[in-house]
Amino acid sequence: MRIGLHALGIDAGAQPEVIRAVARAAESGGFATLWAGEHVVLVDKPRSRYPYSADGRIGVQSDADWLDPLLCLTYAAAATTTIGLATGVLLLPEHNPVRAAKQAATLDVLSGGRLSLGVGIGWSAEEFAAMGIPFARRARRTAEYVAAIRTLWADDVASFSGEFTRFDAIRVNPKPVRRRRIPVIVGGNSDAALRRAAAIGDGWYGFNIPAGAVPERVAALAGQCERLGRSARDLTVAVALADGRPGMLPDLAETGVTEVVLVGTPPADPGAAAAWVEELAATWVPDEDVAAADG
Repeated sequence: MRIGLHALGIDAGAQPEVIRAVARAAESGGFATLWAGEHVVLVDKPRSRYPYSADGRIGVQSDADWLDPLLCLTYAAAATTTIGLATGVLLLPEHNPVRAAKQAATLDVLSGGRLSLGVGIGWSAEEFAAMGIPFARRARRTAEYVAAIRTLWADDVASFSGEFTRFDAIRVNPKPVRRRRIPVIVGGNSDAALRRAAAIGDGWYGFNIPAGAVPERVAALAGQCERLGRSARDLTVAVALADGRPGMLPDLAETGVTEVVLVGTPPADPGAAAAWVEELAATWVPDEDVAAADG
């Protein structure tokens, strides 16, 4: 079981010194992945419902610093050498897919092939409106953008014709390190998100999900994979638990979970932030993973 850490890019986790301290401590502590999420826009009084809390409200103040996740993870990559990096998630329909392909591949190259590209369709209509992007049909846009991005990564001279994007005989470099692919992880807890993960994903990321709901959601993902003729074993399964405890790890592994992601905000002092990560590692990360990180 891998243990990830979703703690970069927001509030204290947006400070350069804290990013360096958290990233280095997470790597030495045996964490598998550093995750960073995205919002370009927050509003003081949103009408849109946040789908990952019972009250429908996001737990981040609207005036908080929130870094671009690809830039944040590039900074973290420069402070580390082995730990994985993942967007959790990039709101893909808000991005130009040609530029997103280049940016993700750039980070993958600079990090030595450590990136996983977590993507989601977004939930904030206010954010889409501010960016001048239609909120409707964003799921279909996301699926098409994933296909276009994979084409750009794979082909020296790439062409694509879709409803939302098209390009003809273009070169976009660099290419990703690992056989011109970056794993695409689909975020979201809903049935529709699981269908997307099974249809277009290399993995699934469930966020703020109760531990008791994980077996059913993983089984539903497996069912969607079977419907499409895929093996669920071909997908990674990462979950950020709403109520996790270390003792749950063996049972979660039995259900098919491959990574449990801890979510939190580090202290603003870099020394305290490193100690915070070390304490999490001592509680959650198996000793053999720490030894591997040290070796």
